[in-house]
Amino acid sequence: MALPRILTISGSLRSGSYNRMLLREAVRAFGPAEMAEADLRLPLYDGDLEQAEGVPEAVESLAAQIRKADALIISSPEYNKGITGVLKNALDWVSRVPGGAFQGKPTVVMSANGGRTGGETGQYMLLSCLVPLQADVLPGPMLCVAAAGNEFDTDGRLANDQYQKVLQGKMQALRERIA
Repeated sequence: MALPRILTISGSLRSGSYNRMLLREAVRAFGPAEMAEADLRLPLYDGDLEQAEGVPEAVESLAAQIRKADALIISSPEYNKGITGVLKNALDWVSRVPGGAFQGKPTVVMSANGGRTGGETGQYMLLSCLVPLQADVLPGPMLCVAAAGNEFDTDGRLANDQYQKVLQGKMQALRERIA
């Protein structure tokens, strides 16, 4: 039996971000799978650019990655009580690619943030952005890692048992959804 294909999407471009650490923890918790990481280094959405040159190759590649994946895991910090610009830009661009890449795609959303709410407001905004794209967002308890600088050990592992328990539950639900 083929391994499930999982695409991780980080709303932070920083290689050492807490959200990338959280995605690595999600990958470990999910178990055996073919994993890929999305590249959100895309030009800013510009309707004039799209009209003149079409959808950029990097956006087409991202949409193809999303379509090919059996499921998505998205983790993003909250910037100024909202979704990060890089993640919103990627969603806007992918929405311009015919075929509805996100439509019906099992998706888990989570966040890690330096603040005390762990990115909760940003997660709500992300969920609102995924609704018109028709992603199949799994319900359940939100995973919002607050004061993230204190929640990962020196190896980048999530040290908090409560967060680990929620993460394990989310990954179990995702495995069941795509089984």
